[in-house]
Amino acid sequence: MKQIATLFFLFTALFSNAQSNNWQSLFDGKTLNGWKQLTGSATYNVENGMIVGTTVEKSPNSFLASDKRITGDFVLELETMMTDSVSNSGIQFKSNFDPKANDGKGKVYGYQYDVDPSGRKWSGGIYDEGRREWLYPVSNNPQGQILFTPNVFHKVRIECIGQKVKTWLDDQPVSFLVDSLSANQGIIALQVHAIGKAKDAGIKIYWKNIRIQTKNIKELPFPNGVYVAGLVPNKLTSYEEQNGWKLLFDGKTTNGWVGAHKKTFPEKGWRVKDGILQVMASNGDESTNGGDIVSQQEYAAFDLSFDFKLTEGANSGIKYFVTLNEKSKGSAIGLEYQLLDDERHPDAKLGRDGNRTLGSLYDLITAKKTQRFFRKPGNWNTGRVIVYPNNHVEHYLNGVKVLEYERGSQAFRDLVAQSKYKIWPDFGEAPKGHILIQDHGNEVSFRSIKIKELK
Repeated sequence: MKQIATLFFLFTALFSNAQSNNWQSLFDGKTLNGWKQLTGSATYNVENGMIVGTTVEKSPNSFLASDKRITGDFVLELETMMTDSVSNSGIQFKSNFDPKANDGKGKVYGYQYDVDPSGRKWSGGIYDEGRREWLYPVSNNPQGQILFTPNVFHKVRIECIGQKVKTWLDDQPVSFLVDSLSANQGIIALQVHAIGKAKDAGIKIYWKNIRIQTKNIKELPFPNGVYVAGLVPNKLTSYEEQNGWKLLFDGKTTNGWVGAHKKTFPEKGWRVKDGILQVMASNGDESTNGGDIVSQQEYAAFDLSFDFKLTEGANSGIKYFVTLNEKSKGSAIGLEYQLLDDERHPDAKLGRDGNRTLGSLYDLITAKKTQRFFRKPGNWNTGRVIVYPNNHVEHYLNGVKVLEYERGSQAFRDLVAQSKYKIWPDFGEAPKGHILIQDHGNEVSFRSIKIKELK
């Protein structure tokens, strides 16, 4: 009797704990009750306590959606496996379905936890299906790039609290997104991706142990150093502040900035409106209107992130290690992250091998086009420059690393010797310098300019 009483006590405690944590199963392990296919013709069935999706020819992306529409904060956990590495999959959350889209065939849109078994290792990244595409490529967080091995179950965790979205893969933190478009409700769905080749029909994707928690949520901490993709303009999370990030533009004033070679901010050519710092259009020449602006503070090693929006045909740049010591006509001298409408501005065809195109180290190193993506002029994009204490430098565009180099190395000096910068001794090798935003006579907008000093 004592043993029975003990077992009863343990069972009661476990049941009580499960209830208090409010975990709810979304899959009964036997049927697809509570699930409905919304688009596509991929097949879904239940095998051995698992939902199994199978790719088919000539089908768009297919989605099997839970009938339960989630409102408010939640944590979603499950396990998933793929049988091949040539396709990919995803888990929709906070998503919606438009039955009238695509000529009545319907459209699922919203956040997707990406399942990517390819070598780029973007599993756990956040994709915006049917809307804005990639929001958090996992190249933003190299430590979170885990190979999604085929034929092995991997653990997924998605945490949505307020405007914050965090993801894990096999208990490793992967993505951290803060988004003003984050709805407080939506559907959860399992994707079978479309295939391009007939030989890829029959690839299977498995899901099991699907559960959700909507109450008594305990937010799991992220380790220090994970980059936050902040899509709420000019705001820092407490996590970022604790990790040393600071805003270089507060969204309201020009505090912290002055004109290059000036003691005050330019009286014309720039404006702050609706949370945006904007250089105004003039004649398309360098620094002939308001002129460049520079940060009042100088920086040595840092992580700099900024949102920018080009107008058609626009040219501008973000420069770093600007000392203001060099004599030059037009813009002040410094290492430059090129901002350019490559399709319309002639500068894209100048220089050597495209080293004046968007994201490039201007006139020195060409930004790689592999995996690079750009939202056309009129849309917001995110640039990022990381300068490590050892002088290793990286450029990112929308979360994708497009180039890297060693500042002050012989290879770097050889490139300088072939460039327009060869007339300035020790170009780009100053121990510290200002951040500069260029006035090139075209309208370009900036927001969410933030920086973290590295040690």
